[in-house]
Amino acid sequence: MKATYKVSRDRDLNKNKMKQKQHLFYFLTISFFLACNPTNDHGKISKAVDTISIDGKADETTWKKAPWLPIDQVWLGKPVNSSDFKGRYKLSWTQESLFVLVEIQDDSLVNRFKNPLERWWDEDCVEIFIDEDNSDGDHQFNHNAFAYHIDLDGNVVDIIAENTPKLFNDHMESKRITNGNTSIWEFKIDLYPDTFEYGKENKKVTLFEGKEIGFAIAYCDNDGSEHRENFIGSEVVEGEDKDRGWKDAGIFGTIELKK
Repeated sequence: MKATYKVSRDRDLNKNKMKQKQHLFYFLTISFFLACNPTNDHGKISKAVDTISIDGKADETTWKKAPWLPIDQVWLGKPVNSSDFKGRYKLSWTQESLFVLVEIQDDSLVNRFKNPLERWWDEDCVEIFIDEDNSDGDHQFNHNAFAYHIDLDGNVVDIIAENTPKLFNDHMESKRITNGNTSIWEFKIDLYPDTFEYGKENKKVTLFEGKEIGFAIAYCDNDGSEHRENFIGSEVVEGEDKDRGWKDAGIFGTIELKK
């Protein structure tokens, strides 16, 4: 009877050890997968607690409470050092609009073209990507998502068809203040659904708690060359071609609105 009990107990111990090893293996596998496959989820974005004035000052309580998020992923060009470029941003919202605060440290601002629809990507500009319903997918020549380029004069450009850029200045209000090498940009952005038609009357989207939005932000940096030297974004983009945000909403991150 004692021998039978000892064998049974040894078997139970061996089973427990095997389960512990399996659990450890699963844990290490999941941890490795998460480390090698970072998500583009920025978490929940708090609703504004006071009225935000688009004046480039960013002195509202809403902005003081919101956390900074980095713009530090090189999508195009060589790695940059902090003396040349450093970027970060904050987000908030109301029922009417999405608010974006951007701080850019750049040692040279280039605003070369008088026509805002001429090679806008080769000037210094902020680019804000918005997928209103977080549906991912192609948006190269449609409005499944928007890729707003905001130049130093505040002009907003996106394309509606091949070789057809248009101004979308009525989609947002913005203000930039530059002191030395530091520029503060504030944006109040209206969101529109994928049924948007340029040149027609469109109803903007009302925002609400729990809504998920595809979002990314980037900066075109030109230090005086014929073409931009760098394109630095907020998202980790896999593969060699990282400059895909202008046509592929699948590389956007996801934000969720909260109170």
